Amino acid sequence: MLAIHPSNPRKCTPNLLPARLNHNGPINDTDRYWKSRKDGNGNAHAYFRGRHLHGTTLPLPSSYAGAVLHVTGKDLPPSQSQSQTGNDRMGEDEEEEKTDVKLAEKVGEFDEVVVWGHGGEVEGGQDMFVRGLKEWVGFAEAMHAGEEEEEEKET
Repeated sequence: MLAIHPSNPRKCTPNLLPARLNHNGPINDTDRYWKSRKDGNGNAHAYFRGRHLHGTTLPLPSSYAGAVLHVTGKDLPPSQSQSQTGNDRMGEDEEEEKTDVKLAEKVGEFDEVVVWGHGGEVEGGQDMFVRGLKEWVGFAEAMHAGEEEEEEKET
């Protein structure tokens, strides 16, 4: 389980590329490797390793917030982890369910994702990332639908 530590995240836009990159660190001169531009119709275009890519922007639903997290090796202190996980049970259940909670720093936040494809715009029904994002939002709404109803009953 993760606990998100408040910080000063910067605004960013994640880009899902149809390429395998064997690098996961910072790049000092990003303009040299990545320059995306929008045409007159608002479609995004970029060239990566000599290939023309077309970008499709997928906005997150207004009730959602995207976060880029950096998981630290630090554990959340036990007193805070019990209050954050909502573990109000007492007795034998408390002994069984001790969960390690790691701290994660929020380093970025976003409200849209750009999915890039070869040769044309990404088809929503065909691309696995677009379908996955839409399914994930649908699952999240289905999982939390009961919670909203319970909150309304309590008030």
